[in-house]
Amino acid sequence: MGVKSYSDEYSSTIPPARLFKALILDSHNLIPKLMPLAIQSIEISGDGGAGTIRQINFAEGSQVKFIKNRVDELDEKNFWFKYSLIEGDGMMDKLEKITYEVKFESTTDGGSINKMTSTYYTKGDFVLTEEEIKAGKEKALAMYKVVEA
Repeated sequence: MGVKSYSDEYSSTIPPARLFKALILDSHNLIPKLMPLAIQSIEISGDGGAGTIRQINFAEGSQVKFIKNRVDELDEKNFWFKYSLIEGDGMMDKLEKITYEVKFESTTDGGSINKMTSTYYTKGDFVLTEEEIKAGKEKALAMYKVVEA
């Protein structure tokens, strides 16, 4: 099994509490409304905290039908969230899992810096390409920008 980690930072004029609520705590309600052509629904099994499973069902015609994320840690006070992609169409035959750590921090101007680290756990000799990683980052950034707007 191979392990690779990548980190990114995004700046926003939106305060961290507001972005955290929209992107993490209320995403199951908000994202399908904001992105109906991409996301059909998000189903929650659990209380939202550690151990909760979130199944994201993609819109008809999408290459991927669904993915499942497991909440590993949730710290609402410090705007920190860790979750793992554990099941779904697409790359799961080549990946054991992907873990994500997301942190929202305040800036002096009232906005936020949003940091994300993605760690890919591959199966066997499989090696992720830069194109595959870039495609994943672009999808995440697109959702982030829709919610931010």
